[in-house]
This record gives sequence, structure tokens and C-alpha cells, in this order.
Amino acid sequence: MTTREFSDRLKRRAKKADVPVPGPLLEQLEAYFRLLEAWNAKINLTALDLRGDADRAVDRLLIEPLVAARHIDQAAKHVIDIGSGGGSPAIPMKLARPDVAFTLVEAKTRKCAFLREAGRHLKVDLRVETARYEVLLSRPEFHEAFDVVTMRAVRVDPRVLLGLQAFLRAGGELLLFRGAAGVEVQSAVMPLFVERGTYTLVESLQSRLVVLQKRQIGQPIFLPPAI
Repeated sequence: MTTREFSDRLKRRAKKADVPVPGPLLEQLEAYFRLLEAWNAKINLTALDLRGDADRAVDRLLIEPLVAARHIDQAAKHVIDIGSGGGSPAIPMKLARPDVAFTLVEAKTRKCAFLREAGRHLKVDLRVETARYEVLLSRPEFHEAFDVVTMRAVRVDPRVLLGLQAFLRAGGELLLFRGAAGVEVQSAVMPLFVERGTYTLVESLQSRLVVLQKRQIGQPIFLPPAI
């Protein structure tokens, strides 16, 4: 895929999702995609077919994060991404929101090497932590230090939510990337979070973004009516 072909494809997919991609951002997204493509030939960063099914790869790796970035509050300063893998959604979100500091958490050393190289290659400041997120919960500097937590492709249950909420300040938000068959989270939300909404990411993928807000002290819990 040539640069022209990539540009046309990304613009077409972005237009379909109604998300703007200005020229400088497009160049950075291509640089990230090319680096991911090169590294993926050596280590398994993504199971997506970056060449044979490029529309799906672009939608999943680039368009979904760009749409999701619009749901990061304008006042947010610090985001932590859990299970960063090959860098999506965190890196495209960082490129779309350069004003926000991103911490990427990934347990696998080789994937972390890629994430650090991506930061250098793209000339963006990424903090990369080589650890499971549960380990970071023992470090006081991570407690309630973030405005937003993002997470993709991780099973959501009350234990996971309990851990993730510890990273968030009161009123901070958890952004969950869910596929068409993603597990619903409503039953596990109370009393940790308020569900703010579920938003379409890419229609063709039937992907959604679930936004949960950490409850503030004294915020009432509204339970569904008994049937």
C-alpha cells in the first residue's frame, strides 16, 4: 500500500466515521501504522491482517481511537491505558490529543520495546510501564493519579473494576472499548461507577465505547427498580 493509497483509505474510513483527520495527524498515523506493520512481521503485536484486510485494520487500529478521543474531557491531563499491546488505542489517541499525557501499561517486554520505539519514532512523549496493572496498584504514585483510564479486549468484572477505579481521581472516567460480542458491564458497575453512556465507534465493526464515571464522595447510587 503506497502512501497515496493509505491516505485515501484513511480519509475514506474517517469520513465514514465522521471524524476529522488533518494533514499532520494523517502523516503521524501513517508513520505509526508503517512501524506497526514492520514490527508485526517479527513479533506478534496484532492478530489483524494489516495488508490483506486493510479496511478492517485501519478501522480497528486508527479510526476507533480517533472517535474515542472525542470522548476524553477537554480538561483531562493524564490518561492511563491498560494492556497497551501494539499501541492501539493509546497511540492514535495521543496523536489526536497531544495536550494529554499518556501512560501505557503492558506486561510483555517485547511489546513495551515497540511502544517505546513508537514514541521515539513519532516524537511523542509516552510513559511505558512494563508490568501488569495489578502490580502498579501497589505504587502510591498511581493512586487516583489519572483523569481517564482506557482499556480494550480485557474481560470486565467487579474485581477488574475495583482495581481500575483506584487509578482514577473522583469524577474520572473509564473508557471501555467493546466489540459486537463484548460483555455488558451494567451489572458490575454499582457502586463504583456511574454509567455515562455507550457510543458507536465503527458501525461496520459494531464496536462501542462504554464510558463510566467514578463516583464522587456522597454521590447517590440509583438502583434499577425491582421487577
